[in-house]
This record gives sequence, structure tokens and C-alpha cells, in this order.
Amino acid sequence: MIALADLYRAEFRTSLATMFQYRAALVIWLISQVLDPLIYLIVWSTVAVASGGSVAGYTTGDFAAYFIVLMIVNHLTFTWIMWEYEYRVREGTLSAALLRPVHPIHADIAENLSSKMVSTPGMLLAAMILALIFHPTFHFTPWAVAAFVPAVALAFLLRFFVEWTLALAAFWTTRVGALNQMYFVAILFLSGQVAPLALFPPTVQTAAALLPFRWMISFPVELLLGRLTPQQALTGFAAQLGWIAVSLLLLRLVWRLGVRVYSAVSG
Repeated sequence: MIALADLYRAEFRTSLATMFQYRAALVIWLISQVLDPLIYLIVWSTVAVASGGSVAGYTTGDFAAYFIVLMIVNHLTFTWIMWEYEYRVREGTLSAALLRPVHPIHADIAENLSSKMVSTPGMLLAAMILALIFHPTFHFTPWAVAAFVPAVALAFLLRFFVEWTLALAAFWTTRVGALNQMYFVAILFLSGQVAPLALFPPTVQTAAALLPFRWMISFPVELLLGRLTPQQALTGFAAQLGWIAVSLLLLRLVWRLGVRVYSAVSG
């Protein structure tokens, strides 16, 4: 554990230095993180006004609160590993990582967290500006606010493990763009990014609850906004923990099989 802690400290220092070197790219990425929820917020606010003030119990203020919180949660749980692994296998850069005495996933976790440390203040500033413009209606309760922190932490781990596992398809295909697109379409609709899941048909809501997508993003958002009962919150935490266990088992299995067939395409 001490050696692992030292590893994370070293990775944090390296990753933070890298992030500060690419400040312009970081700003562009932050803008892209704000644009999607902003567009959905404007669309659904317009629909609510045209529908007499609300849609499925969501007013314009509720939509503003939902998409502002969703923007923060999506940022805190977002990973880019599904784009990275194709490059690592195709260019052979993974070979050096396999020679290290620790699993490559630790470096990816450290890099992801260090990126969030640098970029989260900018996201919070963007959220404050959007709140001033769109006047969100928040319904915070103390217990839900306290539960929000572990819910986001578990959501990040779940999303990271699932996407890291899917990224390992590059061991067999080297080109995973089609798989990535299928996954991102699924998470876009089933995690509540396009609209709150309450606006979808019951079949879609059921699919979102049975699959891991809702527990990656929508659950922490609904929790913080006070739309869940304590019993529903406990069910959500159980679903997160269950899916994390499943994704970890799959990750270990796919990694073990993938390393056996790995050969660098170049490099």
C-alpha cells in the first residue's frame, strides 16, 4: 500500500505538470463539456414553456437545476480511456507500460483524477454562470447532499471500470471506433444526459435501471436534487456496488485474455 501511495503521488505530479502544459486544450475540452448540457437545457426549457410551464413534473427551473448538476456529475465521472487504448495498441506504447511492476490502470486513474483537480474549478465557475442566467430551482435535503459525495465517487469508479474494460477490445480489433460510438449512444440516452429518465417511456427507464448507465450519472443527479427517497437511494448504492463488482471481475478476465494476444502493431 505504501508503494502504491508513492506511485499515485508520482503520477499526480507528472499528470498535473502535463495538464498545465496543455492549458489551451484543457479550455477547449471544458467548453465542449459545457455545450452539450447547455443545449439540452435550452431545448427542454423551451418545451416546458410551450407545454404550459412543465413537462412530466419538471419546470424550467427544475430543468435548469437538473442539467447544471448533470454537467458537474458528468465532468466528475468522465473518462477518455476508450480513445486512448486504440492508440496504445496501434502504436505500441502499451508495451512499456506492461514492463512496469504495477498494473497500468493505476496510472490511468491518477491521470484522470489529476485532470479533474485542474479542471473542476472551471466547471464550477461555468455552473455558477449558468445558474445566474437560467435561475435553477434546487430542492436540497441534508441527507441527500451528504449521500451525494459517495454516490459520485462510486459512479466514477463504475464508469471508469466499465469503460476501461470496453477499451480493452483494442487487443483484438485495434480499431474500436464503432464500439465506442455504440457505447456513447447508449450512455447518452440511458444515463439521463439527453433528458431526465422520468421523461422516457417505462421500457427505457427499466433498461436504464437494469444496465449500469443510470448509476453512472443519473443516480447522483437525482439524489442531489432531492428526487429520491432514502430507500431509493439505498437501492441505488446497492446497484452501484453490484455493478462495480461485476465490472471489476470482467476487467480482470478481459485484461488477462487480452494481454495474452497482445502484439504491438507498430513501435
